[in-house]
Amino acid sequence: MLSFGVEKAVGSASTPPRRPSPPIRDERLPDPEVVPTDAADEAEMPLPSNPQTFFLAGLFILGALAAVYVASSIILPVVLAFALKLLLQPAMRLLERVHVPRAIGALLPILLVVGVLVGLVAALSGPAATWAARLPEGIPRLEAHLVVLRGPIQALQKVIQQAEQVAEAPGQKDHFIALRRDLGLTGALFAGTRAVLDGLFTTILVLYFLLVSGDTFLRRMVEILPRFSDKRQAVDIARQIEEDISAYLVTITAMNATVGVATAAAMQLCGLGDPLLWGATAFLLNYIPILGPLFGAVILLLAGMLSFDGLWWAVLPPALYFGIHVVEGETLTPMLLARRFTLNPVLVILSLVFWFWMWGVPGAILAVPMLAILKIVCDRVRPLRALGHFLEG
Repeated sequence: MLSFGVEKAVGSASTPPRRPSPPIRDERLPDPEVVPTDAADEAEMPLPSNPQTFFLAGLFILGALAAVYVASSIILPVVLAFALKLLLQPAMRLLERVHVPRAIGALLPILLVVGVLVGLVAALSGPAATWAARLPEGIPRLEAHLVVLRGPIQALQKVIQQAEQVAEAPGQKDHFIALRRDLGLTGALFAGTRAVLDGLFTTILVLYFLLVSGDTFLRRMVEILPRFSDKRQAVDIARQIEEDISAYLVTITAMNATVGVATAAAMQLCGLGDPLLWGATAFLLNYIPILGPLFGAVILLLAGMLSFDGLWWAVLPPALYFGIHVVEGETLTPMLLARRFTLNPVLVILSLVFWFWMWGVPGAILAVPMLAILKIVCDRVRPLRALGHFLEG
């Protein structure tokens, strides 16, 4: 029995170990090493399956939008101040490197921006008033250029008048006219100017304290969050928003200035006159994607009709402006921002229309930055990644 045990041990040692047979794999099941793209996307971008979640999210969004609309006089200056803070953040960092105190460093860029705005208003008020005075005198010239469209315009005016007559209730028109007479043109202009000045003062005040506070809000948020992963995610989102939106605003401002200079030179060459006015108009309107350049082309078309006799010469200023915008909007700006922003153009248009309806021209200017911030947040919060993927172009 001893020899049998020795022979068994020697035999087992000399025999190579048997390899385990591979597990039987069902051909109907997918290879576990190869994950389908749809499954991976579903794992990375989970969608809530509970209808109650969609219902509550919809109610929350509607309530938030209603609050934003009702409190626009308060919320709009705060949002505008936050956007300006991101625009001026590189200047603040530069001032911090040269050891300028934050209280003074926050005041310097604000004074620079306010000074530029006041200077533009002072320089452009004269030419703008001149063109406004020329408009009544140039109506016959406009009618001569638009003689082809006279019939459709008159038909459209008749339809509008009929619709107004149907929609008007008795007594409303007289009350409206009396109200407008009591208010007067001076009162209406004063009321509008006062509202604008109140909004600008609130924006500048909030902007100053945002620049002075620096990262205080981010530090307090990190201290409140319980888990380290949440702290890291909050810092990542804040840094990404600051970097991307600051780069977007700085790049757009530089490109808008380039468009303004090119437009001023083109209008001077074609003989339209007042190049500073048209350059500043192109600079400001280019902050509103798509809709701003279209409105600028219409303004330049009207200016060309008031200045030139021939229709082809009248079309030259908007044609030059459109060419400048095509070079900037289709070549330079996408080349500089393609790595940071890939937004769906249809959603960009819808965002422009919606925020213009909500907040007017400031809302249209802030539409793209707010949409980009939403995408950055959605891309880094796992339950919202599906929405971020939907916003991508």
